[in-house]
Amino acid sequence: MTQSQSQGHPRQRPLIMRVIRELIETVLLAAAIFVIVNTISARFRIEGESMKDSFQNGQYIIVNRMSYRFNTPVRGDVVVFFPTATPPSNWWENLIGRSGQTDLIKRIVAVPGDTVEIKAGDLYVNGDKMVEPYLHEPMHPTETQRWQLSTGQFLVLGDNRNFSKDSRATHIGPVTIEQIVGKVWAVYFPIQDWRIVSPYRSPV
Repeated sequence: MTQSQSQGHPRQRPLIMRVIRELIETVLLAAAIFVIVNTISARFRIEGESMKDSFQNGQYIIVNRMSYRFNTPVRGDVVVFFPTATPPSNWWENLIGRSGQTDLIKRIVAVPGDTVEIKAGDLYVNGDKMVEPYLHEPMHPTETQRWQLSTGQFLVLGDNRNFSKDSRATHIGPVTIEQIVGKVWAVYFPIQDWRIVSPYRSPV
């Protein structure tokens, strides 16, 4: 070993340690950002036509998980929730997703304490016929359905009501606040469809 080589080797160690330290810091920072982003938000792909024309099959949406930590859902909010028969996800499953879990996207049309009735294809809340300009088409008349929502219950329906599995189905029914993943905040893909989602507030 020459003299120059013996002197160069010690100088390489601090450089290698700096590179390793910076690499570790980068990985930890990326992991922290990942956890924070996925704790406060979630991303979903729209599958199906149940929310047409408000949302289209194949669109990707961002859901705000924190929307209802300090506020309660109101009529007109579009939310993502897991079906009644699905057990709640734990923190880790919320973070990375759960295999086989299919969450649903619907619009809240009634809140705790509301009396709801669907008759002759129209929606009535507390006796008032609802104005619903977001509907893809008028609802086909079916048998009359009624609900009296108790504390913590929300009635959710699809905007494409004739092709939506929602609270009208016995295996779904009204959903609870614990089932709601969050409020739909934006459509982010395809790029040309990008928009902030504004909830509809009925004049009634």
